[in-house]
This record gives sequence, structure tokens and C-alpha cells, in this order.
Amino acid sequence: LPAGGAPLRLCSTRGAQDGINKPVIDRIIRVDHAGEYGANRIYAGQMAVLGRSSVGPVIQQMWNQEKDHLKKFNELMVAYRVRPTVLLPFWNVAGFVLGAGSALLGRKGAMACTVAVEESISEHYNNQIRTLIEEDPEKYKELLQVIKQFRDDEQEHHDIGLEHDAEATPAYSVLKTAIQLGCKAAIFLSERI
Repeated sequence: LPAGGAPLRLCSTRGAQDGINKPVIDRIIRVDHAGEYGANRIYAGQMAVLGRSSVGPVIQQMWNQEKDHLKKFNELMVAYRVRPTVLLPFWNVAGFVLGAGSALLGRKGAMACTVAVEESISEHYNNQIRTLIEEDPEKYKELLQVIKQFRDDEQEHHDIGLEHDAEATPAYSVLKTAIQLGCKAAIFLSERI
């Protein structure tokens, strides 16, 4: 079960392919899989540095939700026959470095990273929700349910970061802007490559 949500069933391969806008769905699932993969690597990096600190359990809780998200997008990639981005090896390293690097700034730095990333991802998910509703909300009902639930989880992570003093990080606005520019670039590339 996704955190706080109802069970999400995996649709059959044949049913998933019937009458869909394949380029749109491929792009959505590919980039979301890459994003959840990257988020897992960010939290892994943060846990490597802060796992035994007082904020470790909070990071672990968010990471566990990201693991559920990645598992679901792995299933959707199979169901919709979507290939992953070729950039996964890069996101593997970049995500871990971002997570560990922000955690080396301390608890507040890790939370600033979380706020920046999760705000970007929530906005990205909202754009996808609008796209799928414009396409056909009934046809993409399952995918909309998944994306809405995960968007809500990401927004919760964002709020947790704020509650844990993310904005008190030195040069917070510079750090947040830099991370969000990186997120936008990652989204753009992962949708296409």
C-alpha cells in the first residue's frame, strides 16, 4: 500500500495499452520512474551521513515512502512497456551525491534539499495531472490515482522539511534555487532520453 492510500492495483499489459496516448504515457512513466529512483538515491545519501542522528528516523520514514513509489513505477513500466531513461546510472551517482552533500551541511541542509526537491516534484506531478485530465480522466484513472497519491506524499515531505528548519540553512534561497534548476534539467532530460 502506498503511504496513507488505498491499494493500487497493477493493470494488465494488454489493458494498459488499449487506446492510450503512448508517447505521453511513456514520457510520464519514464520521468516519474527516474524521479523516484533519484529520490531514493538522495535519501540513501542523506541516511549515509545522518542516519544515526536525531533526524535519521524522519529521513528513513520519507525514504520508505519513496521506496514504495519506485516499486509502483517499476510495475507501471512493465505494464505499459516503457523503457527507463538511459540516464539512470547518472541519477544513481548524482542523487547520492546530492543527498550526502546536503546532509554534510547538517540536518537543516538535508531538509533544505528535501524542500527544494519535493517542491519541484509536487509541481511536476501537478502538471502531469493536468495533462492526463485534459487527455481523458476516465481512461487514465489508475495513473491519475497513483500520481495524486504520490504528489500528496511529496508535499508531505516538503512540509516535514520546513518543520525541521530547512529555511534556517545558510544561503537557503541559493541552495534551493540551484537544486530546483537541477531538478528541472533532470526532468527535461529523463522525459526524452
